[in-house]
Amino acid sequence: MRLTFKFNAMLSLLLALALLLAACSSGGSPERENPTNSEGGDDKPVELVFAFLNVASIFKDLQKVEDEINKITQEKINAKIKLMPIDVAAWTQQTNLILAGSEPLDLIVSSATLNYSSQVAKGQIIALDDLIEQYAPDIKHTMPAEILAGAKLNGVTYGIPSVRDFATDYGYIARKDILDKHNIDLSTVKTFEDLTAIFQILKEKEPDMYPIVQRSQTVTIVTDMFTGYIDGLGNNIGVLNYDDDSTQLFNLFESDIYRKYSELAHEWYKKGFVPPDASTSQESNTAMMRANKAIGYLSNFKPGFENQEKVANGMEMVAVRITEPVSSSSTAASFMISIAKNSKNPEKAMEMINLLYTDKDIVNLLDNGIEGIHYVQAGDGTIKLPDGVTEQTYLATQWMIGNNALAYPWQGTAPDIWDQMKAFNESAKLSKAIGFVFDTTNVKTEVAAVQNVLDEYRPGIESGTLDPSTIADFNKKLKDAGLDTMIAEKQKQLDAWLQTQ
Repeated sequence: MRLTFKFNAMLSLLLALALLLAACSSGGSPERENPTNSEGGDDKPVELVFAFLNVASIFKDLQKVEDEINKITQEKINAKIKLMPIDVAAWTQQTNLILAGSEPLDLIVSSATLNYSSQVAKGQIIALDDLIEQYAPDIKHTMPAEILAGAKLNGVTYGIPSVRDFATDYGYIARKDILDKHNIDLSTVKTFEDLTAIFQILKEKEPDMYPIVQRSQTVTIVTDMFTGYIDGLGNNIGVLNYDDDSTQLFNLFESDIYRKYSELAHEWYKKGFVPPDASTSQESNTAMMRANKAIGYLSNFKPGFENQEKVANGMEMVAVRITEPVSSSSTAASFMISIAKNSKNPEKAMEMINLLYTDKDIVNLLDNGIEGIHYVQAGDGTIKLPDGVTEQTYLATQWMIGNNALAYPWQGTAPDIWDQMKAFNESAKLSKAIGFVFDTTNVKTEVAAVQNVLDEYRPGIESGTLDPSTIADFNKKLKDAGLDTMIAEKQKQLDAWLQTQ
């Protein structure tokens, strides 16, 4: 199964893993003893260890691919890379242990959803601005300046965003065969409310399937409706509207939009459109689609999304976009490359990062494997499996690491997908707070207490299971836990940040 454009779905699953813990730090790179000579010469090649997420990838031939990459990197920067994929389930524990100790680690994938700001606060990843300027000046030309800035913490760069979809829009995606069977045209849908009539038809015609399931317990039905209109500024505690100029934060959970979509989800639940165990089920939307239990789901989109979901679900999919493209700091900082404090060669590590954003051969080796073995050119700008090959022995992602616009798309995806992606990114409405990251250091106690309340109420309300009348109790408990204190602290930091822009 090709997971080349699986970023949005994976991000959804990761959002529950951490609240941001930001901290202040200086913009210069730390001093190191005996930095490696960038000229290389006859010196022994430096080995750089790179930890990244294994997201259902295929790494049977990892060593072969690593060897091919190192032929290039040894010649260009006199360095070798040691690839260290870590399974998602083990990521937090394993990387925490490595970063807390002295085990060799140079490059690491970082994310706003994977303790990025906490890593900064603990000094586990280093400031990159000076290193970028000296060893990787080309990186700034691979992405919009707003995106590179959007990944900063307190004005300092600790992670470099991967080049991918920086924007997102939201809507509904469903099985094409079912829609065609019942002559349903999704192009008539303009609002989330318009889906109700379609769901009614689907429920009557396909009683053994659910017209809508949610993607996970953290990316709920309600979340997929309001996020196209609301910038949650990392944690949805104190939010902004994309559609007005105000920078005054408000409580999402007391807002009209939250109540409106909670009521809509509850209506769908009462009519049987949503599974009865939606608030507790751990079964993914993809698993339910493959088991013929679900017809569709809400999601965030991007160019090529329908083909991505076709691969994931094993069937043709049709989508309707309901919101306009938007971009926020959370998007920019969702997947990045950082340099670990463990690195004894940060200068050489930055040279390696520069290659991951500028060298087409390295990017394609890392993403797709070895040409002629793991893929061949299809003749239309895309790639495919070699003739006679039925089992893939290497396949990574085309969203997590480096400049993915240099990667060949797989057959079935538009050959000009990256031109489409660039236009899509440029069309997005930027958040007024892009580049702002909330530092929760001063409200640690409130963060923990508020999270407990969110965990208690959100799954029920946002899956449609609970009556929206419970929102009043939800907000009372949030306020008792310190929600207003958190919003006030975030507002204070946002106001100070805006003064510097």
